[in-house]
Amino acid sequence: MSFKEEVRSWLEENCPVSCRGSTDIPGGGTKVSMSDDQRLWLERAADKGYTVPSWPTEYGGAGLSAAEELILLQEMRVMGTPAPVMGMGIMMIGPTLLEYGTDEQKKRHLPKIARGEVWWCQGYSEPGAGSDLASLRTRAEDAGDHFVINGQKIWTTAANNADWIFCLVRTNPDVPKHEGISFLLFTMDQPGVTVKPIRLISGASPFCETFFDDAIASKADLVGSLNKGWTVAKRLLQHERSGTRALATGGNRETGVELSDLARKYLGEQNGRISDPVLREEIAGHDMDAYAFRLTQARTLEESAGSTPGPATSIFKLYGADLAKARTELQISIMGTCGIGWERDNFSAEEAATTRSWLASKARSIAGGSNEVQRNIIAKRVLGLPD
Repeated sequence: MSFKEEVRSWLEENCPVSCRGSTDIPGGGTKVSMSDDQRLWLERAADKGYTVPSWPTEYGGAGLSAAEELILLQEMRVMGTPAPVMGMGIMMIGPTLLEYGTDEQKKRHLPKIARGEVWWCQGYSEPGAGSDLASLRTRAEDAGDHFVINGQKIWTTAANNADWIFCLVRTNPDVPKHEGISFLLFTMDQPGVTVKPIRLISGASPFCETFFDDAIASKADLVGSLNKGWTVAKRLLQHERSGTRALATGGNRETGVELSDLARKYLGEQNGRISDPVLREEIAGHDMDAYAFRLTQARTLEESAGSTPGPATSIFKLYGADLAKARTELQISIMGTCGIGWERDNFSAEEAATTRSWLASKARSIAGGSNEVQRNIIAKRVLGLPD
């Protein structure tokens, strides 16, 4: 049996039918509830090492090669199987610890991430330090065997559900701003941490304000060297922007439904084709763009021998954000007035969710590094253009 056949058979046997076709898997942690089937899927995948398939087996992975991981992700997408656990633990801090963490940090944190036992959030942006992240002012003072942290972060995604945070802090204010930053890990469930959700135009609160008042971080959870956290921080952003894990459920299945199926539902069809010729052409164009994007991600992953690419990840972030926004615009066009529902009885829950998704997508070109920042990185680091 080939590896592809083995994977397909395993997925068919182990992923509950109720989970298929959905991208809305909570992803573990101690504060988010999961259905019995979602929990079962997470546990089975974790036992197999498929939550983090390319990680070493000693840390909860399956030790797959880049080619094998790509086959697994592609088969998951074909079957409509959601990633059993996502989030910043899997996509950001986990890969970063594999590169920069000590052996003790890897043994203590990575298996819990792999099993979805801990939910992580990111302490980067501040009210006065967004695009110019190195201007951050949250400070950490040396207190012997630990640091004492004071300051504020903003746009802290899912901080209200997080168990741990990876956080950039100022540990030396007397050197150039990029040289006095350290990278710390610490728990969110402590008296010195306060979280306030930010209500967005979509009506949801995925982002938060986070305040630190004498919060504590152990010296054992300093990642990399003191005052050298900027290097670690930049590498983590490359992991975030690579989007390789999203190959499993990304592109056309980002919301769990094909645009062509949605169009047939709301617009009807003639002779097996979507009845509106203009939208039919736009959907076909978007589907081709999304497929080309996935192929580019896959090719880049293969060329990088399984490691996360460098500055080229900004291309993924830039194009992926625009692609996601274009998709939600198409959904609204297809659904017409049904795509701008909110809470009235004559709109279904799916239709109201589409409206919120459309509004939330507007932030895609800002969150995680604005499109303007990505263009600057591409110009300087990828194309080698002069400053």
